[in-house]
Amino acid sequence: MQLDDMRIFVATVDAHNFTAAANRLSLSKQFVSRRVMALEEALGVQLLIRNTRKLAVTELGQAFYERARRILGEVEDAEQAMSLRRAGPRGLLRVSAPMSFGMTHLSPLVAMFLREHGEVRFDMELSDRTVDVVGEGFDMAIRIGTLADSTLVAQKLIDVRMVACCSPGYVRRRGTPAVPADLERHACLLYGHGGTVSWDFVVDGVVKGVEVRGPLRANNGELVRDAAVAGLGIVRLPDFIVADALRSGQLVPVLEAFLPTATGVYAVYPQHRQSSVTIRAFVEFLRKHLKKKLAA
Repeated sequence: MQLDDMRIFVATVDAHNFTAAANRLSLSKQFVSRRVMALEEALGVQLLIRNTRKLAVTELGQAFYERARRILGEVEDAEQAMSLRRAGPRGLLRVSAPMSFGMTHLSPLVAMFLREHGEVRFDMELSDRTVDVVGEGFDMAIRIGTLADSTLVAQKLIDVRMVACCSPGYVRRRGTPAVPADLERHACLLYGHGGTVSWDFVVDGVVKGVEVRGPLRANNGELVRDAAVAGLGIVRLPDFIVADALRSGQLVPVLEAFLPTATGVYAVYPQHRQSSVTIRAFVEFLRKHLKKKLAA
């Protein structure tokens, strides 16, 4: 089994078909297809299910893909560490980030990083779902808020402030909650995934979670914010999502005296990528420029 065949297979899975993988690798479609077939023969298993529309990955193929991604990442890290010429950031960096934060803060910084480091390539996924960093083959993800217990390495980039707010029309109809416990009697618009949702507030000097319910739950901050602007309920969101609506008066803050001072924004990545020059450089670049941007 050749390392190049492993690279071709990983690129094919990422691209979902032979043609896109061939274009990405500057190879012919026929060559890519032959090398994947040769890899399957060498391993003695079927890695891909081929059809006319797109490729599907078998269970064994997915397991091999995940291991291959880790191996290729470690090989790249070793090459960078052993060669002075390659000591700078280089190679493909696959990153997942929340949609709102990505559009507001990451978009200009990724472009800036690419201008400074011409040998780096990005594959960015902006989505408010929580990706499986290792299982889905990401090199790094941006997470906001309290981190779940994990084997991932976490580096704090910045702090952001959480804001509870609603429209002036909602206040006129339903009144203003005086203390966090009052939220039990209010419509809350939930940002997140399934299960119960609790919002953290500082009560008598102690951070307490208050379970909230309401007519809407979504995994996108802008959608929840817009529902609040329409007067459907109270939201609790990072300030960069609601800042414009607060400035324009479309939303007004509530429970300000009870909100924790800040929550963290983190870069998380697998433990086996700790030595990656590219990841370390990008994390430090984000930390430096995000602090500068938010301090402005």
